[in-house]
Amino acid sequence: MTPADLAKFEVQRRYATLVALAIEGMATVTDEIIDLHDRIIGKLFNAAKNKHQQQFQASGKAINDKVRMYGRIGQALIEAKQSGSDPFAAIEAVMPWDTFAASVTEAQTLARPADFDFLHHIGESYATLRRYAPQFLGVLKFRAAPTAKGVLDAIDVLRGMNSDSARKVPADAPTAFIKPRWAKLVLTDEGIDRRYYELCALSELKNALRSGDVWVQGSRQFKDFDEYLVPIEKFATLKLASELPLAVATDCDQYLHDRLELLEAQLATVNRMAATNDLPDAIITTASGLKITPLDAAVPDAAQALIDQSAMLLPHLKITELLMEVDEWTGFTRHFTHLKTSDTAKDKTLLLTTILADAINLGLTKMAESCPGTTYAKLSWLQAWHIRDETYSTALAELVNAQFRQPFAGNWGDGTTSSSDGQNFRTGSKAESTGHINPKYGSSPGRTFYTHISDQYAPFSAKVVNVGIRDSTYVLDGLLYHESDLRIEEHYTDTAGFTDHVFGLMHLLGFRFAPRIRDLGETKLFIPKGDAAYDALKPMISSDRLNIKQIRAHWDEILRLATSIKQGTVTASLMLRKLGSYPRQNGLAVALRELGRIERTLFILDWLQSVELRRRVHAGLNKGEARNALARAVFFYRLGEIRDRSFEQQRYRASGLNLVTAAIVLWNTVYLERATSALRAHGKALDDTLLQYLSPLGWEHINLTGDYLWRSSAKVGAGKFRPLRPLPPA
Repeated sequence: MTPADLAKFEVQRRYATLVALAIEGMATVTDEIIDLHDRIIGKLFNAAKNKHQQQFQASGKAINDKVRMYGRIGQALIEAKQSGSDPFAAIEAVMPWDTFAASVTEAQTLARPADFDFLHHIGESYATLRRYAPQFLGVLKFRAAPTAKGVLDAIDVLRGMNSDSARKVPADAPTAFIKPRWAKLVLTDEGIDRRYYELCALSELKNALRSGDVWVQGSRQFKDFDEYLVPIEKFATLKLASELPLAVATDCDQYLHDRLELLEAQLATVNRMAATNDLPDAIITTASGLKITPLDAAVPDAAQALIDQSAMLLPHLKITELLMEVDEWTGFTRHFTHLKTSDTAKDKTLLLTTILADAINLGLTKMAESCPGTTYAKLSWLQAWHIRDETYSTALAELVNAQFRQPFAGNWGDGTTSSSDGQNFRTGSKAESTGHINPKYGSSPGRTFYTHISDQYAPFSAKVVNVGIRDSTYVLDGLLYHESDLRIEEHYTDTAGFTDHVFGLMHLLGFRFAPRIRDLGETKLFIPKGDAAYDALKPMISSDRLNIKQIRAHWDEILRLATSIKQGTVTASLMLRKLGSYPRQNGLAVALRELGRIERTLFILDWLQSVELRRRVHAGLNKGEARNALARAVFFYRLGEIRDRSFEQQRYRASGLNLVTAAIVLWNTVYLERATSALRAHGKALDDTLLQYLSPLGWEHINLTGDYLWRSSAKVGAGKFRPLRPLPPA
């Protein structure tokens, strides 16, 4: 909305709109300030770790030489004792005594303290912190739970020092919040070290903000934990009326009886199978633990031939032609309504141009240059009034539903299973400072597009997330908040997509969670306390027992949390991030973890018994990885880097990319069906069981580059299709 748009409003509405924008903007800026502080502290820690490692590596050769030398001396002393000879002579036989004495001095110089740590390097970045810390602490209004009162008291001390321009920390400043790791740096013989006290306090503040033990007045993402949840009175009413929107028995005793009875039965079954080596393609031994035979991923020769033949028949076309044709089928562009009037876009080609600019990462300026007949001003106006998160979401649902209704899509699944995966995109230029660093993706900052895809290949959800946050945080968001007709029952992720908290919430909300866990043999099984012995499973059983008492004590809190997430009072990702940041002793976090351990153990026991389950998960994740390849091909401009500084524009990039990939999937599905029908019409005998190996994710026949022209002459027309390419001669 521009000043010119506001000027058209009558006075009262104009002022009301400005007030609303100011309030909304304050919450957004507050959250961004806190997020920036979190990233700065993270970068300081990473810089300290890197310097620490570099110094250690620089001394590596000298340390290795000393170790080798003392190994020779040690061997000489052992032999001297065995032979009863003079130990000093034995040392001098290895090296002169003066050299040995000098080497001891050198070793003492090389040696690090017993509490060897990188934290002492943090102090070197104190100047970076001071550039913003006084304003950061002065502007935000913090509140704290009793567990974080010490941190808040320390913040008050720092505020007072900033106000008085004091350099020395008061002797009576709170120190209870200082962990032992920091204590040796903060608490010195001369008193409290100012640098490390402030660094420690701001680091602990970051942790407390993440967990929710400290919250900020006026924030949206960092409120009091209880404010996110369904009010206690409403929850009690729903529970009393048996109207909680959950997929489990809400009586704690009944729930635990059913799950623990099933758990004990499964443990007994798998223990018996393991003892007799009857686990399918798996074996558990005391010596080597769990070994599972890898799945055969080969595509049958007949299926590969069908894949090649079908691909050769698909018509060549431009991405602009594909989008126009898909819109003819579905009318997805009608969902991009005007923000004020709710009218559809008058110029459909201008709308498609704007969407495509997001999808291929070209941006509006370059797109205006590549699309004859349009201008940046026109594209910018249309984006401001017609492109929003909700319009992208409803348009995506239209395409996903159209794919779901395609009979040919049934060859790939029935639409009840899905997978999700994160795809990293580097942030460059102006956006570099908005990215996060994750060693998994290298040393460059980036963003992750976290996408959910159905078993029919339809990408039904996409979200921009920080690469530094575990994928599991966002798994439930895509399952709960998409707008398509899909009813997902079983969901797959890789190792990064699971935690015990996710296992627990997935079960409560009615989803079967099936992650492919790397190093499964090291992932422990949790059993109830008791005398039952599962000797054949012993290498996999944790020494810790399930804490059922903790689940009972916090049962209503667990149900209230799950209800709040299901009803959309708060997003699952926000709650999971806070629960994952809680101190280990937090009751709700521990209780949900214990509930998740029951579900994780049941899942692993199923995994050990079922090759079919392993195949389903493997196939589902392969579909997600193949979609990532298509997305990378589409999002190719600007070297595939995100260069938009605003998070809103980054979200539009992800949404546009997901919408266009969904359109490609739908178009390919329709034409693959026509291609297979053509093969049959030409006398090719097709085995229906091979159709599952076809994929609607190919793009070799789609021209993604060049000028983006929207010629009406390129339209096929309602109810018509493009001619397939001719069959090659036999």
